[in-house]
Amino acid sequence: MAKLYFKFGAMNSSKTANALMTKFNYEEKGKKVWLIKPAIDNRDGVTVVKSRIGLQAQADVIKSTDSILKLCPADIDVIIVDECQFLTPEQVDELRLIVSERDVPVLCFGLRSDFLTNLFPGSRRLFELADSITEIKSICKCGAKATVNARFANGEIQTEGAQVFIGGNESYEGLCWSCYHKMIEEKKARSK
Repeated sequence: MAKLYFKFGAMNSSKTANALMTKFNYEEKGKKVWLIKPAIDNRDGVTVVKSRIGLQAQADVIKSTDSILKLCPADIDVIIVDECQFLTPEQVDELRLIVSERDVPVLCFGLRSDFLTNLFPGSRRLFELADSITEIKSICKCGAKATVNARFANGEIQTEGAQVFIGGNESYEGLCWSCYHKMIEEKKARSK
């Protein structure tokens, strides 16, 4: 019986590398994989899924107005979603239906929350619907487990802005709560 999987982690926890390795493993067993990603993630090219360690693959792009049910090929064995936090809740509902009605496993890889520690709408819905939820762990620069996706601009931690800002290592860093909170408090103290 197929399941809906949500594999989440902080920035730089190798979520995309895990997604691409999973794709390789399925294909090595002769399975047909449908690799998809939300259109908003265009930092490595519109149709490219690329990890920091250099793994990459072509993917189909899903716009926020697209119906995944309508786009889903009939002859696939598994769906792998990169940057799933950017899916709409309705698209996550459609993935749930594909799992239940077509018996196709769906593996979603993405962030839990934004730079202000608020859940992304797609991630929230995955927490509500997924059969399996797994954290892909990474560490903060202090060595503790990274849980927060801190956003930086000009070396300064950011405490306001749009929820979605596409960027990589130049804009984000996975931090533990203590380091994140300390940086926020230091910024507040400097601005007084």
